[in-house]
Amino acid sequence: MGAKTHKFHGGVHPHEHKLTAGQAIEDMPAPARAIFPVSQHIGAPAKPVVAIGDRVLRGQILAEPGGFVSVPIHSSISGEVVAIGDFPHPLGRPIQAIVVENDGKDEETAFEPADPAALDSAAIKKRIAAGGLVGMGGATFPTHVKLSPPPDKTIDTVILNGAECEPFLTADHRTMLEMPDLILKGMDIIMKSLGVTRGLIGIENNKPDAIELLKSKAAAFPNIEVIGLHVQYPQGSEKHLIKSLTGREVPPGKLPMDVKVVVQNVTTAVMVWNAVALGKPVMDRVITVSGFSIKNPKNVRARIGTPFFEVIDYCGGLTDDVSKVVMGGPMMGMAQFTLSVPVIKGTSGILGLPGSMVQDVEPRACVRCARCVDACPMGLLPNELVDAVDAEDWDRADRLGILSCIECGSCAYACLGKRPIVQVLKRGKAEVMKMRQQRDAEKKKQEEAAKAKEKE
Repeated sequence: MGAKTHKFHGGVHPHEHKLTAGQAIEDMPAPARAIFPVSQHIGAPAKPVVAIGDRVLRGQILAEPGGFVSVPIHSSISGEVVAIGDFPHPLGRPIQAIVVENDGKDEETAFEPADPAALDSAAIKKRIAAGGLVGMGGATFPTHVKLSPPPDKTIDTVILNGAECEPFLTADHRTMLEMPDLILKGMDIIMKSLGVTRGLIGIENNKPDAIELLKSKAAAFPNIEVIGLHVQYPQGSEKHLIKSLTGREVPPGKLPMDVKVVVQNVTTAVMVWNAVALGKPVMDRVITVSGFSIKNPKNVRARIGTPFFEVIDYCGGLTDDVSKVVMGGPMMGMAQFTLSVPVIKGTSGILGLPGSMVQDVEPRACVRCARCVDACPMGLLPNELVDAVDAEDWDRADRLGILSCIECGSCAYACLGKRPIVQVLKRGKAEVMKMRQQRDAEKKKQEEAAKAKEKE
């Protein structure tokens, strides 16, 4: 009997535009020069361990973790380190990066395979951390950290996210069709690392081929169930995926582990298998290159560090009507200011969008239609939050729950006035977090002063 699924409040149904769903993954040539930002993950940037003039091998560590919430960066090519400095980054500002000139030899460092069945939880997490794994769906949270919940947080369920609810993106879909065995083996390793015996793979019902294939393959894994999900954006959001698959609701300000769940992406599961069983770090990833301004949309496997312009050229280049190039999906992706930025671990897609899709429209005043309220999957009041941010009333914004916003864009998509709601809320979230930090610092200062006075 299949698991019962649960619908969540809100969400929208944007046009899917899955142009590349039937396109098999193609391996791109290695870049002539690769750029490796030391920050390709949430957490502390990695620290370079190479110098200009060093020769490096494919798979060699270029930068070591900068802390526990950090991961190493590995070279995806062999060649010479020719620069270390600040370079354009897909997230919008220059960040320190290591540049390697390809020598064309593609020589690899020695990898150390292991039998996952012979490894305990600590050894599994160690190999995952050494492989530089992060959430490959775009969130880029270090995988080994997610698999290391505090002792008081009991996990009973692992969920693999195969929803891929963003328009255009099909990289996860193709991965599920072409690497189902590795996904299941990787999930089995994840479950072992957490001591969990229940695994769920959630896939939106618009991917029936992936659901059918993974269900047939999962027959060999009695503790793993594949479940089709209602097509509803943002189904792939962690909190909403948990709600859909388990009925559990993650409270505001809490994490999936607070409801005994850990969520990983299907592509991350493949990388877990590579790191644990083969000893191979993250050196490439599958990317959807699509949009109506890409001449030949494809799904490609590109080396980490490959400049965007090389990926786009491989797909025939851009059409004359291109208006924006976006990393990720059109709902939550980031518009790029240069095509010299490199593919990073969180690059799930590169989209070329024409002016007809992204044409700037002068926003109109709010008419209080409440469409944004109906669309918000977090149950917030986006119209009221915008008013609070515009008034710089950070206390009110905080009370209205602005920090619960997941920046999915559902509100802006539904807005009749085409208001830039997400950008406004991003600013508000930053200001509220700053206000909270200042209050915490002031409270701590007062407590220290009180303790000092007591000692007098």
